[in-house]
Amino acid sequence: MSTFMIKPAEVERKWYIIDATDKPLGRVASTAASILRGKNKPTFTPHVDCGDFVIILNADKAILTGNKLDQKYYRYHTGYIGGLKETSYRKLMAEKPEKAMMIAVKGMLPKNTVGAKSLTRLRVYKGDNHDHAAQKPEIYTGTIK
Repeated sequence: MSTFMIKPAEVERKWYIIDATDKPLGRVASTAASILRGKNKPTFTPHVDCGDFVIILNADKAILTGNKLDQKYYRYHTGYIGGLKETSYRKLMAEKPEKAMMIAVKGMLPKNTVGAKSLTRLRVYKGDNHDHAAQKPEIYTGTIK
């Protein structure tokens, strides 16, 4: 018996909505990354982009446990000498909660073309309104601890 490998043309994609209200940011991000990869499907193939679309709502209401709001920083480098910039997560969650969620999900995807393509199917919104009603998204019913 041979192992089943799905072909890119055979992939069927669905849309899922995840509500991040009062849920830990990392738990929501790991659930979204798993759906984006397609690991929730029985036809998962590691080298094929077979994941679904994910809409994350209420990113501003996601929580960070412990002292992460003050002790965790988002750091990036501009490319110039002395160009290391850092922002605390308290400020990042207040100003751009969508970016904080995108960073978390991006870190949980593979660092290759499959991961980059998967990230294009993620939509993050600050509130509970989204523009994807025409796609008939389903509410994700799995557990987010």
